Order: sequence, then structure tokens, then C-alpha cells
Amino acid sequence: MASCLSSLLGIAGVQLLAELPGLAALLGLGLGALLLLGLGWRWRQLTSVVLAFALLGFGYGAWRAHLAMSQHLPAAWEGRDISLLGLVASLPQPTVGIAGDPGWRFQFEVEMVLTPGAQVPPRLLLAVYGEGEAAPSRWRVGDQWRLTVRLRRPHGLMNPHGFDYELWLLEQGLRATGTVRPGAQQLQSAAAYPVDRLRQSLRDRIYRHVPDSRAAGVLAALSLGDQGAIAREDWALYRQTGIAHLMAISGLHITMFAWLFGALVGRLWRRGPDLMLWLPAPQAALWGGVAAALAYALFAGWGVPAQRTVWMLVTLVLLRSLGRLWPWPMMLLAAAWVVCVIDPWALTQAGFWLSFVAVGLLMATGPDQPAMTAAPRWREHLTHSLRSTWHTQWVATLGLAPLSLLLFQQVSVVGMVANLLAIPLVTLLITPLALLGAALPLLWQVAAWLVQTLNLGLQGLATQPMAVWSVPVAPLWAQAGGLLAGLLLVLPLPWRVRALGLPLALPLLWPVLPQMAPGRFEVLAIDVGQGTAVLVRTREHLLLYDSGPAYAFDSNAGQRVILPLLRARGERRIDVLMLSHRDSDHVGGAASILKEFDVRALSSSLEAGHPLLGAAPQPRRCMAGQQWDWDGVRFEVLHPLPEAYGGTSKSNAMSCVLRVSSPQTGQSLLLTGDIEAAQEQALVARSGPTLRSQVLIAPHHGSKTSSTAELLEAVAPQTAVFQAGYRNRFGHPAASVMARYEARHIAVVTSADCGAWRWDGLTSICERDSRRRYWHAPRQAAAASSPDHDVRESPL
Repeated sequence: MASCLSSLLGIAGVQLLAELPGLAALLGLGLGALLLLGLGWRWRQLTSVVLAFALLGFGYGAWRAHLAMSQHLPAAWEGRDISLLGLVASLPQPTVGIAGDPGWRFQFEVEMVLTPGAQVPPRLLLAVYGEGEAAPSRWRVGDQWRLTVRLRRPHGLMNPHGFDYELWLLEQGLRATGTVRPGAQQLQSAAAYPVDRLRQSLRDRIYRHVPDSRAAGVLAALSLGDQGAIAREDWALYRQTGIAHLMAISGLHITMFAWLFGALVGRLWRRGPDLMLWLPAPQAALWGGVAAALAYALFAGWGVPAQRTVWMLVTLVLLRSLGRLWPWPMMLLAAAWVVCVIDPWALTQAGFWLSFVAVGLLMATGPDQPAMTAAPRWREHLTHSLRSTWHTQWVATLGLAPLSLLLFQQVSVVGMVANLLAIPLVTLLITPLALLGAALPLLWQVAAWLVQTLNLGLQGLATQPMAVWSVPVAPLWAQAGGLLAGLLLVLPLPWRVRALGLPLALPLLWPVLPQMAPGRFEVLAIDVGQGTAVLVRTREHLLLYDSGPAYAFDSNAGQRVILPLLRARGERRIDVLMLSHRDSDHVGGAASILKEFDVRALSSSLEAGHPLLGAAPQPRRCMAGQQWDWDGVRFEVLHPLPEAYGGTSKSNAMSCVLRVSSPQTGQSLLLTGDIEAAQEQALVARSGPTLRSQVLIAPHHGSKTSSTAELLEAVAPQTAVFQAGYRNRFGHPAASVMARYEARHIAVVTSADCGAWRWDGLTSICERDSRRRYWHAPRQAAAASSPDHDVRESPL
């Protein structure tokens, strides 16, 4: 097993690389590994064998990565019309564009590239928008289409502790994303993907028979693996109450289904003596359960988490069938090795660690079987079932809490109670009824009623004080201590040993966060795509300048980027939320932030009656002349003038301009919103030399209407930061604007190229540089902007 573990470490090492080694280096690595293996085998040197398997694992992981990365879209074909012939290859998921346009998102298998010279990956993630183009009955899995598409290479937002969209695309085998242009032609209704066609038909039937669309979405997710069908507010409820793992086709569902089917096979098998002579009933039950798990996973869409569970079950059953009575850690390690050989990127996924750690804890702490007594059999089974249920919940809740805090920075305090209610209800009633509804649709309505009842109970739990415990990201040593604490608390050890877990857990539960020195401030220009959001942190105070864009009708930067970032940083409140002006790429996330976070005051140029003013505490207008000091740091509002509020100026002209400076350290920052040339010239005329700042957040994302020579001469920044989306349709930042900055030797940072940018006066860090892995977009590609990209596609 040492060789198995070392090869896993080798595969894991590949996922830490910023660049992949060349194929020649991999060949030399493989030859060296074989030489070490031969020497170790000949001279019985375990160290050489272990090192050889580590090198082989590393080489295998790098080879698989090369294969995946080779299926790329050339940069020259980004944003250009390409004609394709192919198949809808996945269940279409409903989506909404930024302008509220309804649409569908699906995977597309390319059969033929019709545009001469174009090179396209074999599998794409496409979105189609518009009332006619995205009609619900129009897009069916397996149908053949002729499409004109505009594609881009994988590129996602990059923020501290944020979701890695580019890694997700790589693991799914999707090496380009894009949008479908008008004029798509359906050629034929093909027979490809028959299982997925059946799944789509069943999903349509569920929605027809269940009036409550939210309950119907849960049933579609549980029976068909269609997680996108669950409403966003329901996902939030399930995360708050710690049962989100139940609402996807998880390892628990597949394992439970395999166990039930295996028990049925075993019972029926024992009734056939000839069958038992051919194959013992226990073996038949095991392999019958595996077959059921495979069938269920295929029917549920064969997602990556389902695949991991099936391969784990196959490995464990195979070892059992071969008579390998290994200790449980060895069996679990063997299963993990098989999973990672099939999917080398599994080690980067939270679901992999949660699944294997949960199974390992249950194996290590399994309760003894109850002793036989004279009590009636039903009472014995009931007592044992209750003990097993309580034990499983205790181990899962307590043992996985440190890992959940490490991975998600939060854990549900009410999760144990919620799971005690939800596990039997979801796994034993709702899921079977959702599956059986395909034969008897009336059962879908019963299951929907159970979902509604469950949601009511969960809402009651979620409204309890401290229902969710959130913590900031802790240092590595505190994370290691927390994981050890979880292990000690659930293992069958003496209580005096278990008690050591409590002090070990404290640094993870209450990490000590670094503080700014008085007079110093930190700037974080958040990567929100095409929009603005900047955090300014002093020792005791926090200002958020703008809240990023709305990505879709029910999705925005506040909800998906800023709030998770604030929680991961350990922020407890926003002292001032300053919204520069009313454009949606600056205020799109404000409603979510005001609703879900402690905002003490709102400063903005929003017109009277704007909905955000009614949702904010202490709303006030930003006006030139306002200033305040926080912890030795000065904040000055330079624009707009008070009299501007009585006029008819366009929204860009009303942008709040804020200068932040420290007399002690000399740090200075100028935030400009979307002011344009006229406002820049007026600002220079009024403020002159006082505008000089080390860092300038470039006006209007680098639009041609802004960043005049007069402003750049007055501010004389050392660094300019452009917050603009990758390949945005506006062409920000404009080439002529970039030339003005370069002519003055001003260092330029673009969020598409850098990700989130952090500056504390001493150092500046690009998130893409600090977290770079081989699957991330190269800098020269990320820096390109083009006015022809369809902005309706989500940057996430």
C-alpha cells in the first residue's frame, strides 16, 4: 500500500504545478521510474520502489493533463463566428441572461467543423438566449444541429478563496465555452444519448404533473441528477441547514440504492439452489448492488461525483470477492487510488475528500452489532437502527465539521437535527417516490408534498440564532489542528484523549486574524468581471466601493463573489458601502449585500426613490467636500458637486470620486467610478495637485471617453487598475487609452489578466499569479479584450 499512497501523492503533485513539464521530460521521468523500480525490486529496497511509484504517479498525472489541455481553442478563433455540426450532448439547463433574456445551457458534441481553418475542441459548453431561440421545446438532448457559435477559451473570475471555474471546466472535459448565434438549424432528431433523452422526457413530465416548480425541481434533482433544477433560494436553505449533500445524486443516495437492491438480490438468490451453486448469495448480492449503483448513476447523468462513488463501490466489492480481507484503511486507499487513476483531478474536489473521509470515519468508528437477547426481533432491529442512525449522524456531523470549515468556511450548527429529519425522509421516501413516479405519476405529487413539508421544517431551523457558524480562512497549522481534533473527537478512544480535540479545534474555530498597522490601509480590487468592486480596509474599518454587476436575473456579484470573499476574510461588517452611480455594473450586487451582511451606512449618488435607498441604513448622498478619518487614514469625496443633484446629468457624470490617503505612510488611492472627459477636466481644474495618487482605479473601465491626458498628468499614478470583463463586448480597456498609460510609464493591471489585485502600500499581488496552475488562462490570452464577445455569457 506504500506504493499506492506514493503514486497518489505523485498525482496530487501535478495539480500544484503552474506549468506542465514537457513531453521529453516526462519520458525521462518514466525511464528513471522504471530504473528505480527495477533496482528496488532486485535489491529489496522499499524506498526505491516507493519513489518509483511516486514518479510514475506524477508522470501519469502530467500525461493526462497534457491530453486534456491539448484539446484547446486557438486564441485566434476567440470571438469569431464558427459554423459547427454536432449533437446536444447533455440535459439542457435553464438560464437567464444579464438583460433578463431566457435561455438554455448545454454541452455540445462537435461532429464537424464547417468553417474552413477553424479548430474547435470536441466538446463545448454553449448557451442560447432569446424567446424564439430558447423555446423550452426546441432544444432536446441527442438532436443534431447546425450552429453558428462564438467561443472563448476557459476563463473565470479569480478571487481569494473563490470558486475555480477553469478547473471545473477542465475536469468536465470542456475546453471552450460560448454562445449560439441566431439562425440555428435542427437537422434531425437523432438516436444518440438515449438515456439522457429519457431523462429529459421524465423531467418534462415531472414539471407537468407537479404544479409547484420548486418542489418539481427537487424531484428532478433527486431522481435525474438535474441539480440545476433546484431553485437558488432552496439551495441556500439546504446549505444553511447542512443537508445540501442530500439534494444531489450523492454517494449516500447511490450507496443506499445499491444496498437496498443488493439485499433484494440476495434474498431472491437464496430461493434458487442452482443459482447458489453457481455463485454464492452474498457474492450475488454484492455484485447486484454494484450493478444497481451503476444503472442509477448512469440514469442520473453520470456526473463526476456519481462516477467516484461507483468506482469506489466496484473496488471494494472486487477486493471482497477476491477474498482480500484487508484492514479498512487499505481498502479505502485502494478505492481512492482507482478513483484518482480514472479522474486525476478528483483530488482537487471537495466532494472527494468529504466522501472518503466520511466513509473512513464510519469504518473506523462503526458500532458493534447488538447482542442477541430474548427481546422480540422487531424491537432488536428497531433499537439497532436507531443506534446506527444516531451514530452515523454524530460521526458525520462532528467528524466532518472541521473539514467543512476548512473547505467552505462555514458549518451548520443545526445540521445534526436537520439531517436526522432529512436523511430518512429524503433517502427512504422522497427519492424512491421520485423514481417510482415515472411509472405512477401520482407518486410525484406525494413526493412534492413531502418536499414542501421538509422545506417548512428546514426554514424553522434556519431562522434560529447562530444556525450557521462561519469562520475566516485559518492558517495551515490551525487547519491541521482542526482536522486532528475532528478525528480525536469521533474515534473510540478514552475520553481523556478525546478531550484533547477541544483545544486543538480552537485555532480553527476562532482564528487570530492579522491587523493593519495604524495609518496603513489595504486595497483589494475584486475580480467581478465587467464591473467595479473595491475593498478598502483600515485597522478597524472597512469600505466597499461599488458592488459589481448583475450576471443574470437571479445572480449577481454580491451574492456569488463579494459575500463569500468577505466571510472568508473574517469581515463582520461594512462600515460604508459607497455606490458610485446607478449603473447595474456598479450596483448589481448591492441588494444581496444589504440583505445578507451588516452594512452600517450607504453613501451614493442614487436618485431619490431608488429601491436600494429604502433597503439601506443611514443612506446619504456623496458630495464633494465630505471627508472623514479612520485609524489614521483620510477619506475625501471629490465629486459630484452638491448642485449637480438638481440637474439632469447622465449617471456616469454623477459618479462618486473618492481619494484615500495616509499622511503617515504616504499611501494614496483614487477611485473614480465612470466619470468621463468633462468630469475629469472639471475635477483637475478644482483639485489640481491634490489628485496625485499612487494607485488609480481607471475611470469607466478604460473606456475611450475617459482617462484623459489631463487627468493622468494630475494624478501621476504609479499603477492603474482596469476592472473589466474578459473579452467584454465594449472593448474595455481601449487600445488608445492603454497607449496613454504606457506612454507615461504607468504600470497597468487588468482584472481579466490579474484576477483580484491586492495592494497594501508595500507589496502588490495578482491572484492569478499567486494561485496559478497549469489549467489557468495564460496572461497574454487573458489580457486580450474584444468588442465582439457576447456579454450575456456568465463570467463564472
